[in-house]
Amino acid sequence: MADMAEVLTMLVAQEATVAVAESLTGGLIGAAITSVSGSSKAFRGGVISYATDLKHELLGVPQELLAREGAVDPGVAAAMAAGVARVCGATYGVAVTGVAGPEPQDGKPVGLVYVAVSGPGGQVSSRELRLLGSRERIRVETVDEAVDLLSGVLKANIGEHSG
Repeated sequence: MADMAEVLTMLVAQEATVAVAESLTGGLIGAAITSVSGSSKAFRGGVISYATDLKHELLGVPQELLAREGAVDPGVAAAMAAGVARVCGATYGVAVTGVAGPEPQDGKPVGLVYVAVSGPGGQVSSRELRLLGSRERIRVETVDEAVDLLSGVLKANIGEHSG
């Protein structure tokens, strides 16, 4: 699993910033980032869009997509990531949406989570997760997976954005 301090070091080295759009994690990703001393050099902020309508109103997720697929969808995660990067003026946007439980949501099972990272030039990397365990475990594992995905994207972009 990626180390948050290492992720922040990579962001600073790339002169890049990050913002987060969180649903099921309710601010845990932002809290994890800001727990590292010096995070203000790279962390812009975030949006906790727990309610589905806020995903559209604050992050620009297409209303038609939300109406058709619901909030737990890979396209929604991708749009949230791009939207939070735009709203917060960040190089990278990280987004998570899913079902932490204890009950299914909109026909989607507990533990189904989508994580997305939007990067420079609008490229989006995403991951579907099928997590098991308690609500809290699903939320904590989602944070770890989001940080891990961001780390992978940053490592892939090191050559592109250096110098």
